[in-house]
Amino acid sequence: MNTEILVERLFQQLINGNRQGARDIVREVREAGWSAEKCAFELYWPILNLLHKLYRADQISRISHHFATRILRVLSDQTQLDFEQKPANGRHILVACGDTVIDEISASLAADLIEAGGFDVQFAGGGIASDEILAQVGETRPDCLLLFSSAAADLPGIRKMIDHMREVNSVPDLQIVVGGGVYARAEGLAQEIGADLYIPDMPDLVKLLTTESQRRATKDQRTVGRKRRSKSAA
Repeated sequence: MNTEILVERLFQQLINGNRQGARDIVREVREAGWSAEKCAFELYWPILNLLHKLYRADQISRISHHFATRILRVLSDQTQLDFEQKPANGRHILVACGDTVIDEISASLAADLIEAGGFDVQFAGGGIASDEILAQVGETRPDCLLLFSSAAADLPGIRKMIDHMREVNSVPDLQIVVGGGVYARAEGLAQEIGADLYIPDMPDLVKLLTTESQRRATKDQRTVGRKRRSKSAA
């Protein structure tokens, strides 16, 4: 099955608000042998990126954006039930995101996938004050804080929160990972604000967080963002 054609077909059903048509396409690919994970990686994630790009460029209407995101949220939630669950690995990840519906769906999809990878995941969603996220980090001491954002307006708050965590250092081994469209639009932004890792694509996220050798590699990179911030501050 041609993935590009499937993405285009599903995208058209979504922006037209055709709920049954969208479900039929997902059912079609599942019956053709696609795994739930493949649906997430090769259908939902590219469509989320496309929706965000077109909506920012004012190339689709608000109602089409709402049609698409509301249906896609339901589809991704239903698909999550069929993800292959790996054994628990003892690592804890806290996930939060920006306020947009694209951020919510993207972060929720990420949370579902990494939970299936064996992680203990807490998903806070959007609209959470920075001080509450900081308090949660201090209380539960996660191995990783994953922050999704597509809006430039979120950056000052994220930068301030990361600076505070670095200064207080209450969780010294905390890995701060960021993802979302705002980082894709500005090369080096993730390092500048002090993040340890920027994840450009959903499959990259799952691979980096679930492969032991990749986790060791990220520890070597842990100070990249901090050094970049120190130099720029100077």
